[in-house]
Parts: sequence; C-alpha cells; structure tokens
Amino acid sequence: MPLLVLGMLSLVLGVGAGLARLGTDVPAPAAALAGWHAALMICAFFGTVIGLERAVALGRAIAYLGPLLSGIGGVALLAGLPLPWAQSLFVLASCVLVGGAIAVVRRQSALFTRTLAVGAGCWLAGNLAWAASGSIQTAIPWWLAFLVVTIAGERLELTRFLPARREAAPLFRIAIATTLGGAVAAWFSSYGLVLFAAGLLALSLWLLRYDIARHNARQRGLVRYIALCLLSGYAWLAAGALIGLAGGFAPGHPLRDAALHAIALGFVFAMVFGHAPIIFPAIARVRIPYHPVFYLPLVLLHLSLVVRIAGGIGGGEAGALLRIGGMANAFALLLFVLTMVGSVLRGRGAGRG
Repeated sequence: MPLLVLGMLSLVLGVGAGLARLGTDVPAPAAALAGWHAALMICAFFGTVIGLERAVALGRAIAYLGPLLSGIGGVALLAGLPLPWAQSLFVLASCVLVGGAIAVVRRQSALFTRTLAVGAGCWLAGNLAWAASGSIQTAIPWWLAFLVVTIAGERLELTRFLPARREAAPLFRIAIATTLGGAVAAWFSSYGLVLFAAGLLALSLWLLRYDIARHNARQRGLVRYIALCLLSGYAWLAAGALIGLAGGFAPGHPLRDAALHAIALGFVFAMVFGHAPIIFPAIARVRIPYHPVFYLPLVLLHLSLVVRIAGGIGGGEAGALLRIGGMANAFALLLFVLTMVGSVLRGRGAGRG
C-alpha cells in the first residue's frame, strides 16, 4: 500500500501538471511540474504500478526495489531536487524491472515473456535517452513503447486460451519489430516516428483481430466490461497511430497532443480501467466486486477524449475545447478512482455481512 500511495501521488500531480500545460488554473505545486508531466505519469506512476504488479507476481523481495525507486523518483521531481537524481532513480527502477523480466524468461521462455522483457527494456532505453540528452522528447517514443509493448505482451499471454492461428505469432513479431525500429530510427530522422506509428497501427490491428476480448465481449458482467474496455482501447491505439502517420508524433506538430493522448489516455487508461478490478485485488489484497457503474468513468473518458482531440485538431478558437476536454479527462480519472474505492468499501461491507 505505501508503494501504491507513492504512485497515486505522482498520478494526481501528474494530471495537474498536464492541465497546467493546457493553460488551466491549477494549484501552484502542480503548475510548477508542468514540464515533468510525462515523467510523472509514465515513470513515477506507471513505472511504480507495473513494477509493483511484477514484484507481486515474482514473489521476491528484491523485486519491490523497482517500484520503490520509481516512486521515490517521482517524489524527487515533486520536491524539486536536482533532475539527475530523479533520472538516476528511474534508470535504476527500470533496471530492476528488466532484471525481473529476464528472470521470468529464464523460468519460462515464451513469446509473451520475451515481449514483456522487451517492454521493460524500452522503459530503460527511454530513461537512458532522457538522462543522456537532457531532453524529455527523446524518451517519449520509448516510454510509449514501454506501455504499449507491455500491454501487448500481457494480452498475448491470454491468446493461449484460443485456438492456435499459425499467422498470429509472426504478425505479432513484425508489429513489435516495426515499433522498436521506428523508436530507434527516431534518433536519426523524423521519418522514424512515422515508422513507429506504423508499428503501433499494426499492433492495434493485431490486438483487434487476435485478442480474446473479441470473444469475451459477448459475455456478461465483469468479463464483458473488461472486454469492452480493451476493444475501445485498441480503437484509440489505432487512432493515435493514424494521427502519428500524419506526423502527429513530431515535437511541435499541431496534432501532437491528439496523437500522444489518444494512446496515453484512450488506449493505456482504458487498459487500466479494464484490468484494475483484477490487478488491484491481487496487489492490495482487497475485493472489488463488479457493478454496472464501472461503465460511467469509461464512457466519460472516451467522450472527453473526443472533445480534447477535436479541440487539438481545430486549433485557434477550438483551443477552449482542448482545455475542456483535458479537464473532463481529469474528472474521468477521478471518477474512476472514486468508483473503485466505492466498490472496495461495498466489498468489505458485503464481507462483514
């Protein structure tokens, strides 16, 4: 729980920093962190949560060092400590995650375990690129790859429950290789970001075609909710990739906000919404019973993102839509947290009853 608290602190201030970047009035501590929005969200929040999930799965005490380091790295940013301190902590945290992933591969060498190791390596590469260049922009493709490849690896594991398709694994490898090749090429040419977008598009199409969510969407209750979260997230991944093919990943491009947040909000947080009722009970040892109210934050997330992207694409006077959409994004995340907390309390009440 203390590690989750560190992650949630970075999430709250990271969201506030993101709103400050849109010109929204936020408390001074969040406004001062506007330049570290991506680092807070990806390294301090997702690095902590994903590292904690892996530590629980590994069951080794040393694995908890990773989320502890990333959580402290977030605190270092919040406290205004010299930037190399936070960068060093994130590098060390990603090294722990890579080490844990390698241990899993040695225990079970499979395409999905190797994919998870590649995802962890992307986080390390992004952290090293940021520390070496001093520019957070160099890390963005690698950080996005960290999240997308990690999620793809976790979803790939579940395809074992479906009939085997001969073409699925080669197509998956091609999509991952294209994504990584684009991230590498982005160091040398802006065309690398286009290749990166092509890899993400291929991966989104693979997930839409081969993921078990297509079958689970016909079920009921929590299974259906999770499936719809996933499928809607894959659609946003495809949308972000298409915007990226139009140049949206390039720094300073008018479509950059739309491209990045279609993936980081529409895809990644749809995955969070869908997996939270399963992952958080495993991490925090609490019950999160399903309720149809779970759909409210999901619907608000998607609608608010449509408004945000419309504002970003429109430019000029449409900038007000961008800010409105951003504030609604933040409210969707808050509503999700409140919904999960309410479900935990309801589960405890039912347990005592």
